[in-house]
Amino acid sequence: MELLKKHPKTFQWLFLLAVFFGLCFAIDVPETYKFIRGQAEFVKDPNQSVYFFLGKEVRYYAFDNFWRLPPLLGWLPIWINDGLFFLLEEWMPIEIWNEDTQEYKTRPLVLQITRNITSFMTFLIEFFREFLLGGVETIVSFTSWDWIDANPWAELPGLPWTIVAAGVTILCYKLSGKGLAIFAAFTMIYISIFGQWKPSMQTLSFILVAVPLSFIFGITLGIMAFKSKRVEKALYPILLVMQTMPQYAVLVPAMVLFGIGDHAAVIITMVVAIPPMILLTLLGLRAVPPEVIEAGKMSGCTNFQLMTKVLIPTARRDILIGVNQVIMVCFSMAVIAAFIGAKGLGWNLLLALNQLNIGLALEAGLCISLIAILLDKMSLAWANKQEDYFGNLTFYQKYKNSIFFIGAVIIGSILAYSGTLIFKDTFNYLYEIPHNKGISTAAFWNKGVDWIFETFFVYIKAFNTWLITEVLQPMRALFLRMPAVATLVLVVGAGYIIGGVRSAMVVGGLTLFIAFSPWWDRALVTTYMATFGVVVSMIIGLIVGTICVQNKHSTNFMLGVCDIFQTFPSFVYLIPVMMLFGITDTSVLIAVIVYATIPATRYTIEGLRGVSPALHDAATMSGVTKFQRLTKIEFPLAFPHIMLGLNQTIVFALFMVIIGAFIGTEDLGQYILKALSDKQGGGKGLTLGICVAFIGLIFDNLIRTWVDQKKKHLGIA
Repeated sequence: MELLKKHPKTFQWLFLLAVFFGLCFAIDVPETYKFIRGQAEFVKDPNQSVYFFLGKEVRYYAFDNFWRLPPLLGWLPIWINDGLFFLLEEWMPIEIWNEDTQEYKTRPLVLQITRNITSFMTFLIEFFREFLLGGVETIVSFTSWDWIDANPWAELPGLPWTIVAAGVTILCYKLSGKGLAIFAAFTMIYISIFGQWKPSMQTLSFILVAVPLSFIFGITLGIMAFKSKRVEKALYPILLVMQTMPQYAVLVPAMVLFGIGDHAAVIITMVVAIPPMILLTLLGLRAVPPEVIEAGKMSGCTNFQLMTKVLIPTARRDILIGVNQVIMVCFSMAVIAAFIGAKGLGWNLLLALNQLNIGLALEAGLCISLIAILLDKMSLAWANKQEDYFGNLTFYQKYKNSIFFIGAVIIGSILAYSGTLIFKDTFNYLYEIPHNKGISTAAFWNKGVDWIFETFFVYIKAFNTWLITEVLQPMRALFLRMPAVATLVLVVGAGYIIGGVRSAMVVGGLTLFIAFSPWWDRALVTTYMATFGVVVSMIIGLIVGTICVQNKHSTNFMLGVCDIFQTFPSFVYLIPVMMLFGITDTSVLIAVIVYATIPATRYTIEGLRGVSPALHDAATMSGVTKFQRLTKIEFPLAFPHIMLGLNQTIVFALFMVIIGAFIGTEDLGQYILKALSDKQGGGKGLTLGICVAFIGLIFDNLIRTWVDQKKKHLGIA
């Protein structure tokens, strides 16, 4: 009894596990139960049960309610589809003037709004694209095709690659000095001589539209949330869901509303990129010291002046970190947006992966990674750059970068013109190197893949077979063996033990939403894959982080590696694993492990590094060994921060598992991918995305609640 009073939480956990396993063994697997493959999921089977809700038919395989709950939310995707159809086809018809037919026609209001947004986005993309690559669409939008035919000189020529490369290099030198300038020059020259200039500029034009618009909407909503608690409360659940929702899920409803193409890709990217901008704006404004705000008010500032002259400048660094996050999200979406027709490097990468051409995929992937790293370093350098307002600079010192850029424009223009004379009968390589005329290492990489298979095929196959048959399949079977009621009891019980009734109700409600959807089995498969990836990633991250934090140089090196790997778009991780393991769950899970190890390692290092040096000295004076200090002092104090790393690891793992559907899985991601090609896929894709988001939010709620309690207990809240 004394032991029970001393360790009540331990006995609560033991009791919960006993109840969970008792339910698992007590509830038998129905004889008719079978994991339905994707191609047979919605085939009309006479053995299926049917129910009607508000006129909508829902078909499903009925089992004992303790084993699998009925899909009482099966009507939701249908209603979302019908709602979208009603908005686009019937709701609030208005009369609009058609310039082509010179007469009025009727069109629903929402459809007209989406078409206007589409036209505006298309114009912006074409403007930046033609500014970089040349074209006539922008001029035609202000004139006509007849005018262009009569005035061919009006066509935008585009910028030679030499001028763009020089401009980016000079800008990087201004932001961070020689190191970043050299890397920028290398990146620009690489993408040019490898024939990736045009797709790179297409991707850049896409980003040049998405980033400023995301910044404007994000900072505006962030300021509104800072000024109004009602706005913050309204935005909070949306931001939570968007942080954990897979990016694929947003593609389907956006396709229904805006069609396919670059314009739809920009809108989807903004939807994904705005939430981090809102959060970091809010965080930055709240971090402004009250003394600064009071000083601004005492100086006679109006509310507008206080915001623009005091709060935003003081929160500048956090806001610019938000810009960095927006740029990274936009670039990661450049690949995913290729699924709905966005041009650029993502499209080339997608085509190469579809053809299983690893060499071409590596070339495109390397270009994407280099540009992503460059943009990341540039935006961070901008965020950290301090202006010298008191420097007594000469005219040359003040404007030398502008002078260098003007010189670069002049020299680049001369080189481009010279190219027309030098390369009369071929392409002007001093203006742009075409995709099929650049250097290509695809053949080398393809031969390398063939050599790897010929040399290590036996070992790779043996490892692949062992992992699938001895580890993954049994683990998946165990997860699918979990009855719905037992799983609900486990989740609700964990919520109650960690955070009380409120936490239990939150995680219970999220779990019930998934259980009442038609995809409970798929959710279990998604959870099994994410769990395997998270466990392995955390083990690797803890070991690597603990070893690296013992030395300052290794710590800085590993954090640099994490920074680089975190800038890679998630699709890039699929290329090397496909080379080695083909289209299997092994490929997806290894990509998950590599991707999710980044936050696990980073948070371990930051947590251990955050322990006060005074405690290190006190421990050393007490005569403890390094191992004792690590296990008795550093790990207990760093554990809350490491658990936040676990939270991020879970989110990273879920994202990669969903993306892994591209190379063949049987989880929720497979159905999100299928919804892209389904005319009625808008509701399905959105509901599936919400299910994935809720899986992440369940773990997020449990971990954050535990971390807050642990910090209070340790006195570091």
